Amino acid sequence: MPTPPAPPHPRVAYLITNSEIGGAQTHVADLLRALRGRVDATVLAGGNGPLFTAAQAAGTRTMVLHRLDNRLSPWRAVGAFLEVLRALRAAAPDLVHVHSAKAGALGRLAAWWLGVPVVYTVHGFAFKPAAPMLRRLAARITEWCLAPVTTRLICVAQAERALAASLPIPAARIDVIRNGVADTPLRAQSDAPLRRIVMVARLAAPKRPDLLIRAFAQACEDPALDGSELVIAGAGPAIAELQALAERVAPGRISLCGNVADIAAWLASAQIFALISDHEGLPLSVLEAMRAGLPVVASDLPGIREQLGHADGADGADARLIAGNDVDALAHALRELAASPALRAALGAQARARYVRDFGLDAMADATWRVYRQALAGRSADLAHAHPRADKEGA
Repeated sequence: MPTPPAPPHPRVAYLITNSEIGGAQTHVADLLRALRGRVDATVLAGGNGPLFTAAQAAGTRTMVLHRLDNRLSPWRAVGAFLEVLRALRAAAPDLVHVHSAKAGALGRLAAWWLGVPVVYTVHGFAFKPAAPMLRRLAARITEWCLAPVTTRLICVAQAERALAASLPIPAARIDVIRNGVADTPLRAQSDAPLRRIVMVARLAAPKRPDLLIRAFAQACEDPALDGSELVIAGAGPAIAELQALAERVAPGRISLCGNVADIAAWLASAQIFALISDHEGLPLSVLEAMRAGLPVVASDLPGIREQLGHADGADGADARLIAGNDVDALAHALRELAASPALRAALGAQARARYVRDFGLDAMADATWRVYRQALAGRSADLAHAHPRADKEGA
């Protein structure tokens, strides 16, 4: 008796606002690589940036959306929605997986219109108390209206799930899947003489590289930081303003180097990592620093506490967390780490161990695959079994 043909892989359309370098884009690129062979993927995004390069390298189709961007114009949003609708019709997906705020809103609305199940990964709700009031209100209204048409909601941290509990979506349709990143052989030598402190971020709200610049300038008065530099990797609308601030408070000691292609190698050249933000979800840049074995100095925020095992927000074995983004406290943490190579090595080793234990890529991909199966269950019984090996592993 002939063997029946294998059922088709589910067609998944990944929709994100921009194809630029960023944490959400890295997350999508990692999913494409990890789920290759389980899904038939298409990436739809504004611009024609590095995400498309990564997607094509993973054998994924790409579609450029010319009207989809972060601008707040209502007329622009209407045009972008119609473009998204046409693109999804052309892609004919079994499932839509949306990322980032604007694509998350337009994509869920378009998927509902087309009768296609939609999974929304929220990388950080924008209605946190630290967000500007008008943005917070707009985000709250948007999420409230679209929650009922969201087939499954993925939160990257338990703190985000707590926020999702205030939305009109059943708890059974909310999943927590913490971000993961693939391992690399590149490691930092944290106990080497201090030469480089690195922050990796898009230079726009809610990131606060301005506070790190001021703290570094203050800490530079300590001889322990002689010969060291602060390097801020990333691009964004605030770069000119930050460059001017850096030249004013610490001339010749701070470099804003724009987007960096090989973040792993860049982090391996550093001795300290810092990320200062007004609010976060579960930032990938912190995971990448942990993977490299770097000591982490970061804002004391719920998602970052979850990454680093600081449930109560107190300093622990593997990081220095700064409450209230206090510049003086941040400068003190930099001086403390600069003065002690042994402390840097100990914190870096603890961070690396936690990454290995909790934040690998495979666990994130397998959990996401299970969510896809659940979202597709009502649409097609066959598609729920499109990858028998993964079903067995995820049982």
